[in-house]
Amino acid sequence: MEQLRKLIREVPDFPKPGILFYDITTLLKDPDGLRLSVDQLAEHYLGKKVDRVVGIEARGFIFAPPVAYRLKTGFVPARKPKKLPAPAARETYSLEYGEDALEIHKDAISKGERVLIIDDLLATGGTAAAVVRLVKSLGGEVVGLGFAIELDFLKGREKIPDHDVFSLLHYSK
Repeated sequence: MEQLRKLIREVPDFPKPGILFYDITTLLKDPDGLRLSVDQLAEHYLGKKVDRVVGIEARGFIFAPPVAYRLKTGFVPARKPKKLPAPAARETYSLEYGEDALEIHKDAISKGERVLIIDDLLATGGTAAAVVRLVKSLGGEVVGLGFAIELDFLKGREKIPDHDVFSLLHYSK
């Protein structure tokens, strides 16, 4: 995974002073890096029955469809509110200053379907936990959660206990 780590650009003081931003655009533009990222995320879940892969808006949309393709299953977008045209289930979650929500079409996941959740980054875990609740509210079973990057120091996986959490890269600060 050191090959991938070298492709992540670290941007200090973005989006505000004191924050170190891990920019995946430099990884995405590298054909080998992109292929390795998708392959490694998918390979972790090969052999596990997965019926749907949910990608979290927006950067989860980059990784989730090719992972779904590799796992020979469908892709379901978890979108910001009012972006989906058909009836949708909604889950609200807390942010540092307020709250946000994500939605999934009510008919996108059926009772008993096994769902893999994919996103680019696991930070505080609030978004991931909201999508877990959303999938479960639709009757789905969460098989696991996969991320390109995990910021271990923010302890996001503590908000999604009892789930298989797999991250390609870990940052301790």
